[in-house]
Amino acid sequence: MVSRSNFSLKLLIFYTIPEETMNSRANAASRFVDAHRELRASKTAYVEADSLERSLSYGELAEQSDRFASFYERHGLRREERVVMLMLDRIEFPVVFWGSLKSGVVPIPLNTLLSSELYRAILNDSRAQAMFLSPELWPVVKPVTSEVPTLQKIFLVGGDLEAVKAESSIPVYDFHSEHASSEPRPCLEVSADESAFWLYSSGSTGVPKGVRHVHGSLEATSETYGRQVLGIREDDVAFSAAKMFFAYGLGNSMTFPLSMGATTVLLSGRPTPDSVLSAFAKHQPTLFFGVPTLYAAMLAHLGGQKPAGSERLRLCVSAGEALPEEIGRRWKEMFGSDILDGVGSTEMLHIFLSNQTSDIVYGTSGTAVPGYELRLVDEQGQEVGTGEVGELLVNGPSAAEGYWNQRSKSRSTFEGAWTRTGDKYERREDGRLVYCGRTDDMFKVSGIWVSPFEVEQALISHEAILEAAVVPQRDEEGLEKPKAYVVLKAGFSEEGLAEALKDHVKAKIGNWKYPRWVEVMDELPKTATGKIQRFKLRETSC
Repeated sequence: MVSRSNFSLKLLIFYTIPEETMNSRANAASRFVDAHRELRASKTAYVEADSLERSLSYGELAEQSDRFASFYERHGLRREERVVMLMLDRIEFPVVFWGSLKSGVVPIPLNTLLSSELYRAILNDSRAQAMFLSPELWPVVKPVTSEVPTLQKIFLVGGDLEAVKAESSIPVYDFHSEHASSEPRPCLEVSADESAFWLYSSGSTGVPKGVRHVHGSLEATSETYGRQVLGIREDDVAFSAAKMFFAYGLGNSMTFPLSMGATTVLLSGRPTPDSVLSAFAKHQPTLFFGVPTLYAAMLAHLGGQKPAGSERLRLCVSAGEALPEEIGRRWKEMFGSDILDGVGSTEMLHIFLSNQTSDIVYGTSGTAVPGYELRLVDEQGQEVGTGEVGELLVNGPSAAEGYWNQRSKSRSTFEGAWTRTGDKYERREDGRLVYCGRTDDMFKVSGIWVSPFEVEQALISHEAILEAAVVPQRDEEGLEKPKAYVVLKAGFSEEGLAEALKDHVKAKIGNWKYPRWVEVMDELPKTATGKIQRFKLRETSC
């Protein structure tokens, strides 16, 4: 076992707080936007992959974000008040986000795939004063805007202003005209510990929670994962299938590329194999950020043919769920570039546990990202030994302040310097961590822990299986046994499949771990990040 003292030493060696963040000039927008104002004024910061194909230079990003202090002042929005961003991934997104940070107003990017009921809950919980809205999302949010007392204004980012005005019970303004008529002002001086933005958790286990992050956390993820794991470079072209309203996508498309003056490709639509490969062909990214379900779907879609536009791809990243070994191996064979499987969370802002470019072992989550310290503990909080399963705790510089209006959950998740992840892991002899499942997903068969992820990996190594999820179900004697939900690849039949899969799992990982029941589904329930919502499957298996 690696000692805690060794991890602490790594924390001191690989991450020191930059001098800039120790004084009052610690506004993250200064570091990630204004630093490029003169040196890279004409270089493309963002380009849209969709049919509009609009772009935004570093100079334009700096100038346009300068206008927000005046913009907010004219509309009565003050420092530390909150605005929600219900926006697609287009060039206005980074302008609004960084402009809000420059002015001291707290932006809250929201998942664009939620229901009206969840938007009502989040808007009321956050007490947002205003909303920046992509017109495509008006139909789903329209029914609830009148039920949010704090919401005073909507800034429509494109679309038919008069049509939305006619249907809205609160004032609606054209963002572009209001923004263009605002005067530029200098970036506000703040503390590195000042609240910068909120994110709402993905809701993989229930209702989303507001997670509060400070300015210094953006610099922390840039210096740890961005610089020391990705090795981000100025000549990189980054493309993230994960959207910017997620912590994962925010780092991929904003923090990391902007830290070095790289270019980012934005995809506003759904990241399907077709849309992603079209962006590959047009923009030839060097860095691609996806999730396991997308990597699997792309491999199935390609049928063994390497796509156009992937020649410059030097590195890929996967997060959201653990990457199955089979998917990583097949991707490497086809594309010639590795996938770095990593683990992050909304609470920690980005990846803190990862494979490294020089040390990739598919089927494992790797080791601590430089700057982070990890522990595996049992139910009593004691560290577990090598080969044992424990809950993962992380200590690092990007941890959130806590949850908004969730004191009990904040206390149970944020324990001093340590943050509970809710993930179960096993540490191998070589120090690498192997994912076992969420704390709520693990169960025992014959008194021995079963990792749903281990069974799922065995299932998807079968030629007929595209995706799989495993949950416990009680047999006729009331004992828990594994049940598998699977999605088939095109061209395969259910006939004889259940018994074939049972035999396949027995041969791969052991006789007692095989699924006693197998159910074929058209698709598995997932969050917008691609995480499988096993709690929904558990509800149907009770």
